[in-house]
Amino acid sequence: MPTFQTYNVTPILPETLEPLRELSFNLWWTWEPAARRLFRELDPELWDQTNHNPVRMLQLSRQSRLEEVAQDKNFLRELKHVFQDFEKYLGRQDTYGKTGPGAAIKNQIAYFSAEFGFHESIPNYSGGLGILAGDHCKSASDLDLNFVAIGLLYRHGYFRQQIDKDGVQAAINLNQNFYHLPIREARRGEMKLLISVPILDREVLARVWELRVGRVNVYLLDTDIPENSPEDRRITAELYGGDLEMRMRQEIILGIGGVKALSALGIQPDVFHMNEGHSAFLALERIRLNVVEKKLDFYSALQVVASANVFTTHTPVPAGNDSFSREMMQKYFGKFAKELNVPFDELFSFGHTRLNPDEPFSMTILALRLSRHANGVSKLHGEVSRSLWKDVWSGVPMHEVPITSITNGVHTKTWMAPEFAALYRKHLGDWEEHLAEPDFWRGVIDIPDAQLWETHQQLKRRLIDFVRDRERQRRERLGESPESIRKVNRILDPEILTIGFARRFATYKRGALLFSDKERLKRLVNDATRPVQFIFAGKAHPRDEAGKALIQEVYKFSREPGLETRVIFVEDYDSYIARRLVQGVDLWLNHPLRPLEASGTSGMKAAPNGGINLSVLDGWWRESHSGSNGWAIGAEIDNGTTEFQNEVDASSLYQLLENQIVPLYYAKPDGKLPLAWLQLMRESIRSVTPVFNTQRMVKEYTEQLYIPAAQAYENFSRDGCSAATHLSQWKTKIRKDWPQVQVSDVQIANKDRQSISVGESLQISARVHLGAVDPQHVRVEAYHGEVDNGDLLNPTASVLNQSSQADGNGDYIYQGSVPATESGTYGFSVRVVPTHPCLMQAHELRLITWS
Repeated sequence: MPTFQTYNVTPILPETLEPLRELSFNLWWTWEPAARRLFRELDPELWDQTNHNPVRMLQLSRQSRLEEVAQDKNFLRELKHVFQDFEKYLGRQDTYGKTGPGAAIKNQIAYFSAEFGFHESIPNYSGGLGILAGDHCKSASDLDLNFVAIGLLYRHGYFRQQIDKDGVQAAINLNQNFYHLPIREARRGEMKLLISVPILDREVLARVWELRVGRVNVYLLDTDIPENSPEDRRITAELYGGDLEMRMRQEIILGIGGVKALSALGIQPDVFHMNEGHSAFLALERIRLNVVEKKLDFYSALQVVASANVFTTHTPVPAGNDSFSREMMQKYFGKFAKELNVPFDELFSFGHTRLNPDEPFSMTILALRLSRHANGVSKLHGEVSRSLWKDVWSGVPMHEVPITSITNGVHTKTWMAPEFAALYRKHLGDWEEHLAEPDFWRGVIDIPDAQLWETHQQLKRRLIDFVRDRERQRRERLGESPESIRKVNRILDPEILTIGFARRFATYKRGALLFSDKERLKRLVNDATRPVQFIFAGKAHPRDEAGKALIQEVYKFSREPGLETRVIFVEDYDSYIARRLVQGVDLWLNHPLRPLEASGTSGMKAAPNGGINLSVLDGWWRESHSGSNGWAIGAEIDNGTTEFQNEVDASSLYQLLENQIVPLYYAKPDGKLPLAWLQLMRESIRSVTPVFNTQRMVKEYTEQLYIPAAQAYENFSRDGCSAATHLSQWKTKIRKDWPQVQVSDVQIANKDRQSISVGESLQISARVHLGAVDPQHVRVEAYHGEVDNGDLLNPTASVLNQSSQADGNGDYIYQGSVPATESGTYGFSVRVVPTHPCLMQAHELRLITWS
């Protein structure tokens, strides 16, 4: 046999179709149904074959088909219309970023994330963190924020999932050709951009790719280039692959390389947002630049850098918080510490609580210590994070730990079915302009029952066709019998209550909770008049054996006799399968172990499509559940064992399905429509859509975190960073003098502290010894609240004012009052904290003296 050399022939795009090329290189098309329709019409088969990738489609289209379409008046008219919408979107001036509060951001916000999930054709994500990052960028574009994003480009992405005949997950490498993706190599003038990052004893080079997402640019770093050694080319091989050494190298490229890439591109951000701790080394690199270039000392440089840093923590699960041993940090950052002019031990201490010197170096703690703005991703997760990281602020009351919360959202237009978008346009008006206005969404009451139900059923039928198609392909690949392949047509039924469960198969998400009482479940799914059916999907990390075992358990159950048509596991979960599911199911199921789901976003995607949530009260659902917009599984257990919580939640799940959900779905008073269920659909749409979206979320980031960070960075950067230097020197002096501070005596002026009447107040006087500390640099407070088991409930602090200097020894008298507004038993203590006009957090110095 002769050997053949291969070569590629690409079609020539007719001039009239040239706008298609520009559209294909901007991900605006991923959330614009009319643009997607254009590419699909070009060649429906090729659209599916390329996993909905317009760039690859234009490379593979038949020349004759392009010539044909170039003469098609209808196609050209549609293309002109879509391209005008695209140009209008890019050119719009009356935006939040140009004329609203976002205009306060003068230089860019740089958003760093280890993964970005924009669309299934760009597999640069593993799960919720990446999808959230993608949706964050899309809303930053919609709002026209001055925003740029930085990540890594992985040759093998995450992985393709295949499920074998025994339900075992196999991870298939992708080996992507980057020239098939909607990215271009970033250039500086005529030259392609390469940046250099020192790792150990060598310089590792990274190429920079540019991805356009509406008005926003995303820059992705790639070390798989001929200039690097084979070992270094593998740094960006796969997302969350390799060992800890590989993770360290990836995070150096992301954090340090990302800062270098921005600089090489001429971008000088005012704000640096770390989406999870993977990119936290960016803070050390920025401190190094200030030390080397501006000749600041380490602690002055830290004030400047931390003022501009925003850090979002996403997980209370240990596996999501990277940490490195002392030896590994010494190996990779020993030399770096010398450049910062600090001893290595001092640098290392920024990665732990400082309570236990044997702790590893935590990227989350590094990010918390080097950011003045930090948040969790739901109200409950904010509470959990303050508790989890309280030792970083040792001695500070937990509720005062400076981690706030901004609840996650989803990019509504990406996840909403075009059919629902059209329904809302018809009955509510221009919903995109009023997305985050709850009053506007009350209009769903005007959508006729029959239209709402038919729109939903149409999407459900599409989902079922899609699932059957995927399962048929899988069985053909595995060589199953013709009879088994024919049986696929009997899987699922559009008239049956359909429940979806799709997410990463991490053990805390309890993917097999539904199967804890198999006989009870069999009765549910096989009920003669009111059956139920379930669709599962999700990947487990290739090294997560427990997660893979859960998938196998679900799969095996789905192939048991009597269940084959009612329970199905769809392989290779990605954002395309996610869209099909959230747009087509009746009910979205979620039951993580509380409180380990920081937010969760999949249920938010179901609601705009008429889906209803059935979830544990964790993450976002604890804020959204009203009792009339879906169901809550189990009680809010705060301290039970895992086994106990599993038992309670499984029992609650079955009872809800049997006694409430199933009867409601099948109750059709007119014999046609489930009227009560339709009311619940409306309430789900009305209550969830305007609140749990990334437009609201990104506005909150902007107004609560980005604008204060940009202003602080501007203040600290002025006049050769004089304010930062002054603050650093002040902190050093305060830390030296603070051991002298004591509260030596506390008096109550009331005659009888046991019988203070409501409306009166407790009169407090305290003698405080400040020694060498200037009284204008302290705040003395009465810290008070209702007594509860030796602790205080909902404590607050009331300032005590300096009334006199008692003597020349640095003693002062402070006085004040605490109002008695309600009856009960209360407690108080007096405390002293340092204060300075340039401090950005009340407990920035982590110094606090109690009486």
